[in-house]
Amino acid sequence: MNILMLRHSAGFEHSYLPNAEVAIKKIGKKNGWNVTTTHLLQRISKENLEKVDVLIFATTGNLDFTDEQKEAVIDFVKNGKGFFGIHNATDTGYEWEEYGEMIGGYFAGHPWTQEVGIIVEDKNHPATKMLGDSFKVFDEIYTFKNWDRNKTHVLMKIDNDTVDLSKGNREDHDYAMGWCHNYGKGRVMYSALGHPDDLWDQDWFLEHIEGCIKWAAGLEE
Repeated sequence: MNILMLRHSAGFEHSYLPNAEVAIKKIGKKNGWNVTTTHLLQRISKENLEKVDVLIFATTGNLDFTDEQKEAVIDFVKNGKGFFGIHNATDTGYEWEEYGEMIGGYFAGHPWTQEVGIIVEDKNHPATKMLGDSFKVFDEIYTFKNWDRNKTHVLMKIDNDTVDLSKGNREDHDYAMGWCHNYGKGRVMYSALGHPDDLWDQDWFLEHIEGCIKWAAGLEE
């Protein structure tokens, strides 16, 4: 299996990105996958994506893609490949409507950077089966706009009892932290976790990332 990870910061540059590149390469080595990472937008092309099975985005800001590149990414997924967005993958592509539809929503702020409780909604999914019924994590917690749980499959959400809800910005107080869905013939996975550098050294978190990739690739249901 071939994985291509794009870590391009057109906005805020997250310090975890080098850690994530190393971690995902290690996960790839363990599973016999070929992992390529890049920060170069020009590496995203129809020709290059033909050799890829899972495309990972860890990007910020408005990506300076051509219309052909945008079409290549959307067609890649619609035609049956896998897409995995990590943390800031929702904080990108704001002027690219199809991207927002594909990933399922856009970053709307991070009102909580603290230890929060996370409730696991799907305990049998490859991305969350190692997390138990609930867990605690210190992270920068995103909220989302243009997001609706009826349009995706929620894997985990914030335990609202562990945060000051008055800082939130959704009327429904529905703060998902990971989801997945089919998009055309392809699969889209998103995990909002991953802001702190040290998460990328923790076994449980790497198991979570591995499970996300396996589901996006169609290797596990």
